[in-house]
Amino acid sequence: MARDLNRVMLIGHLTQDPEIRTTANGQTVATFTVATNRQWKDAQGALQSQSEFHNVVAWRKLADIAHQYLRKGRQVFVEGYLQTRSWIGQQDNVKRYRTEVVADNIIFLGAPTAVGAQEGSTKATSTDTPPPPDASSTATPAQPKVPVGAEEEEIRIEDIPF
Repeated sequence: MARDLNRVMLIGHLTQDPEIRTTANGQTVATFTVATNRQWKDAQGALQSQSEFHNVVAWRKLADIAHQYLRKGRQVFVEGYLQTRSWIGQQDNVKRYRTEVVADNIIFLGAPTAVGAQEGSTKATSTDTPPPPDASSTATPAQPKVPVGAEEEEIRIEDIPF
């Protein structure tokens, strides 16, 4: 029997700070874009380069952590799955589509952008499947390292379950 696999792993840089919002049913969602680059040599031996931009969505606590710690230019590893949404445009009544990576796991790579913060990588994980935009459930992220001087931040290390 054939099995299906929908898994995405990206290492790239944020093109802007994450945007966060709360859905009508109280779910927190963060969206951001990760840029990846690919390089190769063409038939003449010249180095070629191509950038791709990936829309990423994180839900609940993972969204809060991404919003709190990620900034434009930060390198991240994102693991999740592809999901395509569709909707009808309100002004022109045209059906639109958007394919995005729904994040299950985010590892912050490189040095944080905050001055005086610890170097190295930090990891945040969603242990359950994020809901579609209208569903509700809870996620349990792994404990990220908290930057020095961040004790009064929105999410405290004691709030993260391990």
